[in-house]
Amino acid sequence: MAKTILLVEDDEDIATLLRLNLQDEGYQIVHEADGGQALARLETQVWDAVILDLMLPGVDGLEICRRIRQMTRYLPVIIISARTSEMHRVLGLEMGADDYLAKPFSLLELIARVKALFRRQEAMGQNLLMDAGRCPAMA
Repeated sequence: MAKTILLVEDDEDIATLLRLNLQDEGYQIVHEADGGQALARLETQVWDAVILDLMLPGVDGLEICRRIRQMTRYLPVIIISARTSEMHRVLGLEMGADDYLAKPFSLLELIARVKALFRRQEAMGQNLLMDAGRCPAMA
């Protein structure tokens, strides 16, 4: 079964490029451009990973990342952002992101990082549903 990734990105051109290329790699992609709508999706569906922009309408990406970590420790999160300073990268990682790519980034590198997250997850034997008791939507 294909891994399902929630792509949270308000730039439609970037979102389309990522969606098409990740689908070509065999992933199922659901796109949300608004932070509030992304949170609603996170609370009602099961995800294998999240690719998350920081500067979003509605709820910003850091708040989404914080809320994801309140729900589960196991859902992989990759931040993609135009915020390139060391401070922003460190803050994103400290808020719970597993990886941080500054825009512009290499599409091949992003795909490789997604694959690496899933390889690591499988190697550790982690099941994303292990934390379902803390997140009703993940049950």
